[in-house]
Amino acid sequence: MQGYRVAIVGVTGEVGKTFLKVLEERNFPVKELIPIASSKSRGKKVIFRGEEYTVRALEDFDNFKGIDIALFSAGGSTSKEWAPKFAQDGAVVVDNSSAWRMEREVPLVVPEVNPEDVKWHNGIIANPNCSTIQMVVALKPIYDKAGIKNVVVSTYQAVSGAGAKAITDLLRQTLEFAKQLEGKDIENISPSLLEGIYKILPSAQKFPHPIAFNVLPHIDRFFEDGYTREENKMLYETRKIMHDDSINVSATCVRVPVFYGHSESLSVQTEKEITPEEAREVLRKAKGVVVIDNPTDNGYPLPLYVAGKDEVFVGRIREDRVFKPGLNMWVVADNIRKGAATNAVQIAELLIENKLI
Repeated sequence: MQGYRVAIVGVTGEVGKTFLKVLEERNFPVKELIPIASSKSRGKKVIFRGEEYTVRALEDFDNFKGIDIALFSAGGSTSKEWAPKFAQDGAVVVDNSSAWRMEREVPLVVPEVNPEDVKWHNGIIANPNCSTIQMVVALKPIYDKAGIKNVVVSTYQAVSGAGAKAITDLLRQTLEFAKQLEGKDIENISPSLLEGIYKILPSAQKFPHPIAFNVLPHIDRFFEDGYTREENKMLYETRKIMHDDSINVSATCVRVPVFYGHSESLSVQTEKEITPEEAREVLRKAKGVVVIDNPTDNGYPLPLYVAGKDEVFVGRIREDRVFKPGLNMWVVADNIRKGAATNAVQIAELLIENKLI
């Protein structure tokens, strides 16, 4: 099998480290690995297939010739500056930031939904937002069967989606909470004691409020209409991926004290009648989807159990009580894997499959 020179830009971050795992697990044909990060990580070591590699600083590069695929997860500004340089020298960049997603000349790809879009790339392919990826994987089989008019979605997003500092926030605050309860009779804790502990939790590095034992209806910046940038991504990215500007998506994106795994509640208005039984059938047959839908035995997807997996899990499929015709369902996926690293590697696999590199 032919091998490829693969660069990972942002290799020391959460998604970058997961790129290494996914490439190894999927036996991706890597002939040479080039681990890259910022100058802060210059000289650090990473392990891939049992071998140790030294991380190179992005700032040290001036010639990118010979690189076949560059997997980027280093932030939007870095991608805007450096992705075109890789592409100009012949690499295909698969970028995980928001920098290129809505650029008209850049494909926005979820392999289970619009794999054909990789064919018109001009050197850069965008990886969608994590919450959008899992939603469209679940929606595409429904769309093909019955069409979709409107989607109302509430997300319950893990802290890992906000990076390492967000994970640290949850860990530090949870540990401090536990420390303050040491020696206490936890069966007789008063609300006032809990309130007092909450007031002395370590300040957040990433969020405007404590995340431990809390829920924040705020991801990314707000716009004048009250929606956030994250919520807008779910609308505009869905339209681009599905090639249908008539689909409306109203999102409320929420951060919850979970480490890995985004959950979503979807209320979907379809064009045609589709029963929950028909929806389960098409979803069970869909690539990349696992249906867990047996609520009488507490069978439904949970972020705790989907962490580390690459599929999108769907459950609680039922008739919607507002949209007629419509469906309501619960969708869960690992945001670092399918929501980021795995989707990007799948795009790279499509490039090979279509002989585009």
